[in-house]
Amino acid sequence: MSSPLDLTGPEERPERTEAQAPADSAERLSEHETPSRAPQAPSEPSYTADAEEDDGFDDDDDTEDAGPEVSDEIRAATEALKAAEAEDAQAAAEAGDEAEEPEAVILEPEPEPAANEPELQAPTTTRTGEPAEIDPDEMDPDALKVVLRLHQHGHQAYLVGGCVRDLLLGKKPKDFDVATSAHPGEVRAIFRNCRLIGRRFRLAHVYFKGGKIVEVSTFRANPTELEPAPGAPGSEDGQAGEDLLITHDNVFGTAQQDARRRDFTINGLFYDAAEGRVIDYVRGRRDLDERFIRTIGDPEIRMREDPVRILRAVRFAAKLDLDIESRTYAAMEGAVEDLPRCAPARLLEETFRLIRGGVSAPALKLLAALDALKILLPPVDAYLREHGKEGEKTFYAFAQALDKRVSAGEVLDDAILLATLLVPISRAQPPVEESQDEGRASVSRVIEDLLAGFVESARLPRRIAERCRMLLLMQRTLTGERRRKTGAFRRHPLFNEALAVFTMTVEATGEGREALEAWQAGEVPPPRAGANSSGDAEGPRRKRRRRRRRRGNGSGEGGGSGASSGSDAGEG
Repeated sequence: MSSPLDLTGPEERPERTEAQAPADSAERLSEHETPSRAPQAPSEPSYTADAEEDDGFDDDDDTEDAGPEVSDEIRAATEALKAAEAEDAQAAAEAGDEAEEPEAVILEPEPEPAANEPELQAPTTTRTGEPAEIDPDEMDPDALKVVLRLHQHGHQAYLVGGCVRDLLLGKKPKDFDVATSAHPGEVRAIFRNCRLIGRRFRLAHVYFKGGKIVEVSTFRANPTELEPAPGAPGSEDGQAGEDLLITHDNVFGTAQQDARRRDFTINGLFYDAAEGRVIDYVRGRRDLDERFIRTIGDPEIRMREDPVRILRAVRFAAKLDLDIESRTYAAMEGAVEDLPRCAPARLLEETFRLIRGGVSAPALKLLAALDALKILLPPVDAYLREHGKEGEKTFYAFAQALDKRVSAGEVLDDAILLATLLVPISRAQPPVEESQDEGRASVSRVIEDLLAGFVESARLPRRIAERCRMLLLMQRTLTGERRRKTGAFRRHPLFNEALAVFTMTVEATGEGREALEAWQAGEVPPPRAGANSSGDAEGPRRKRRRRRRRRGNGSGEGGGSGASSGSDAGEG
């Protein structure tokens, strides 16, 4: 072979990487932190409210009424974040105890091919002598090895889905998937560097160097196209069924059935690397040439089978700059009311995928036109309705600023993505100064309710919700709305993330540029007119919470708090 292939043996297991963690393809829709996004820091920072000794940010020269260095609301939010991280860690540990122990994955060198074994290599021409429809050099070499090895063992095997679509559009695919007639056990018998995953439907993951995984699935059929059992809803002797929502999808089928079960024609294309030709059972080439997104089969039925396809169609239209075919668009409008029937985790994950892709502005505009934002992001929908054209201009300016960062290759945490889109709503509504049930300062009520709903019903990790909430709270200090000394505030673990959100706010609105430049230069921006200081009604509360004062040779205004320097000064 031209290059050695690393295979897997069952004897030992190295430390697994995130990319190697097993997950069923259906279960992956509910995950919120994927390997394609920003990796967590090697060691999680300590979110301590009282920071260490002041290191270069001495605030003795600040105005006397500048108040304590870290506000009560940020301090309380920090404690909530610590609790959320502990809760998520405990939940993950419990889930790990209940999950199946994955099989060992050890990479081993592939043995050299025998003398009578032909080298696996994709042809550059078809049998008729014409050039292959896709240049093998543009394809992933490891995915090609999987396809050709399956062919070698007498199975059908094709590159499928998005990788074929993207290659035909001249784009670089994010990953390469394989579909085959071989059943999962047969795939595993062929590849020693393979592990089967999934409980509802078994998939084969073939491992290569660097944690790369080529996913291999067996051809499946659309369950709605199978003959219903006697007496079942929809059968001739049973009552006609109106509920088309797919709740199971685990029936083996043929290559043609596998193509027809897919959502859109542009995703139903197969590529036979051994023959150098595209296999098109669903007329996807025509729609690619005409730049249309069209469902496979009756759009009304396909959207009712799985309303999440609405979000997928929106993502493909925005990402690939394609138009949605008229009957498909009409079916999407009618199926919006079925979105609440889908698993909330799937809806949230597909919404995040829209935002992470660098096309959130056109995607959210399309969702607003479909009237789907009222289900996916109710506060955004209410904001756009209440503030009209001016609100649309402001909100989509934030989305465009976010897209600009993502398109430039900057990897942003989900909390930053969500917080940036919620900044306009946070600015438009007054914050709740103190939550009655928890005794902590809050962002606006609609945002609190949205985040709480995501955590309770959509399985958003609490730490992401709390980070988002804290980033929004910190904007009030960055904009100068609250006047604070900055020593401990600058050293807060989320300061850089909060500053990134503030930077996008300045890009979107054109306001606060002087304050941003001051923060970036390590200076203290001038307070905004009418900004809250440490005095006012919050004074007594801060006085009760003050832990200790240092160098008690001065006194601050309001609330009786003594003026002190150093990061340990102020409330607890």
